[in-house]
Amino acid sequence: MASTSTSTGSTKLDSLVQNVKAETKPQGFDLYSRFALAGAVCCSVTHGGLTPVDVVKTRIQLDPVTYNTGLIGGFRKVIANEGAGALLTGVGPTFAGYFLQGAFKFGGYELFKQQSINMLGYETAANNRTLVYIASAATAEFFADIALCPLEATRIRLVSEPTFANGLIGGFSKILKTEGLGAFYSGFGPILFKQVPYTCAKFVVYEKVAEAVYRRIDKSKTSDGMQTVINLGSGLVAGFAAAIISQPADTMLSKINKTKGLPGEGTTSRLIKIAGELGLRGSFAGLPARLFMVGTLTAGQFAIYGDIKKALGATGGVEIAK
Repeated sequence: MASTSTSTGSTKLDSLVQNVKAETKPQGFDLYSRFALAGAVCCSVTHGGLTPVDVVKTRIQLDPVTYNTGLIGGFRKVIANEGAGALLTGVGPTFAGYFLQGAFKFGGYELFKQQSINMLGYETAANNRTLVYIASAATAEFFADIALCPLEATRIRLVSEPTFANGLIGGFSKILKTEGLGAFYSGFGPILFKQVPYTCAKFVVYEKVAEAVYRRIDKSKTSDGMQTVINLGSGLVAGFAAAIISQPADTMLSKINKTKGLPGEGTTSRLIKIAGELGLRGSFAGLPARLFMVGTLTAGQFAIYGDIKKALGATGGVEIAK
C-alpha cells in the first residue's frame, strides 16, 4: 500500500517543499482583498435578503402609530396597503451599500487586528485581545460607514417615501440634485453611533463565544460543517447583543434621513431634537423586528464569511484567542 507521508526522505528537500507551500498561501494585499471580498458577499447577501424585514422595521420606527401591531402585523399592513412588491423597496441601495460596507468592515477588521499585533507584539495583543478586537472593529467600521452612508440615506428615503424615486439610481440622483452632497452625510453621526458599537459588540461577542466553544472542542479536528454551525451559533448570539446596543442610534438614523432638515438647522440640533421627541421608549421602537433581523443576518454573515474564506484560500487570518 502506498505511503500517505509527505516526506521525500531528504531533510533539505522537505524543507524546500514546505517553503514553497508557505509561499503559495495568499499574503499581504492578496490575502486582505480575499477577506474583503468574503465580507462584501456575506454582508450584501444577508442584508439584501432581509430587505423585507428592514422595510417593516423602518416603517415601525418612522410611523409607530400606524405600524403598531409588531413585525407580522407590519408585513400584513405593507402588503395590504402597497402590495407585496413594496417589501423590496430599497433593495438596490441595500445590496450595493452593504457590499461596500462589508468589504471595508471584514477586510479592515482583519487588517487592523494584524496591525495591532505588529505594534503590540503577539503576547501583549493576546493578553489584551478584547481591546484589540474593539479597536480593530471600530477603526474598520469608521471607514466602512463613509462608504455606506450615501446608500443608506438613499435606502431610507425610498422606504419612508415610496413615491420619492424609482430605485437606487433615481433616488441617489434626486437627493444629489435637490439637496446636495451633504444630504448623504446628514446621518453620518447617527450611523457612526449605531454601527461602531454594533460592530464592536458583533466582533467581540462572536470572538468570545467561538473562543469558549473551541476551548471544549479541538478546532483542528472539527469538520467544515460543524465549524459552519459554530459560526452560525456564535453569530446569532453576537447579533442579539449588537442589535440591543445599537437600537437607539438606528431609530435616530431612520428619523434623520426621513426628511431634509429645516433651513439653517444643523445635524447636531436635529439629533438633539429627535432624541427629545423619541424618549427612551421611542428609541427602542421596532426592537423585536430588529432582533430577528440582526440576529439572523449576523449568524448568516459569519457562516458565509467563514465558508467563503475557505473557498478563497484566505486561511491566513490572525487568531489571538487563548
